[in-house]
Amino acid sequence: MNIALDAMGGDHAPDEIVAGAVLASPDIRGTVTLVGVPERIHPLLPRPCPPNLVVHGATEVIGMSEKPIEALRKKRDSSLVVAAELVKARAADALVSAGNTGAAAAGCLLAWRQIPGFHRPAIACTFPRRGGTFLLLDAGASPDVDPEHLVEFALMGRAYAERAMGRSNPVVHLLNIGEEEGKGNRLAQEAYALLSKHPWFRGNIEGKEMFEAETDVVVCDAFVGNVVLKTSEGVAELLIRMIREEVPKNPLARVPYLPLRKLFGNVRKRLDYAEYGGSPLLGLNGLCIICHGRSNAR
Repeated sequence: MNIALDAMGGDHAPDEIVAGAVLASPDIRGTVTLVGVPERIHPLLPRPCPPNLVVHGATEVIGMSEKPIEALRKKRDSSLVVAAELVKARAADALVSAGNTGAAAAGCLLAWRQIPGFHRPAIACTFPRRGGTFLLLDAGASPDVDPEHLVEFALMGRAYAERAMGRSNPVVHLLNIGEEEGKGNRLAQEAYALLSKHPWFRGNIEGKEMFEAETDVVVCDAFVGNVVLKTSEGVAELLIRMIREEVPKNPLARVPYLPLRKLFGNVRKRLDYAEYGGSPLLGLNGLCIICHGRSNAR
């Protein structure tokens, strides 16, 4: 697989992005095209450079805080736009970006268009739960949706869960403020009515239940999904930090803590967003992986 990597996208670009490509290069059967400003990329590459890493020039960069549509219109030679065009021209099989999420979603939509029958792209983010993982979508691509779009998200999520995650007959829940039918705003109520027509729909699910229930796919709009994502990250980081802070305060706690260090390490690994890499942008005629804006080389 040949990958077009947006080398200028992310809080730590291009340094960490290029370093990550170098680390991954031995395991990639194909070429990684580092798309970005050559003068900033070449000094970061080792000598000799891995043979499957190449640089493709782009003169502009879309910042993390820029308005997506405006930035895409003004910066036609940005690393993100150029990388999307490489996929469109079949010079690459997939685009990977840790840059501006809205710009990545809109840029890929403009370049590749939707899969027939689907009207909004969705980011499918993997979350840990008791005994496994589940997909939440949309986690950031389409904040303004209609009830029909949530049904489309469910269909896309089920297809991904089956083919990429090996789930058999995956079930779907609708994220809501209560489990009972009739809960939520108009979007949730109308989406519930449409989803109820499908045998794989298991009803509403509350935020506190997602991490305990046997679910494969949870659907919501991007506004709600992104709030869930960022809140979960914050809580996970807080818990890890609290444990680190409390153990040194109590000498007696250090003794039982030592045998549990590996256990805490495993838990931390399950909660670390970096362990999940990126999330696929579904619904388009092309493959895009959206990475966390804070992504480091690992």
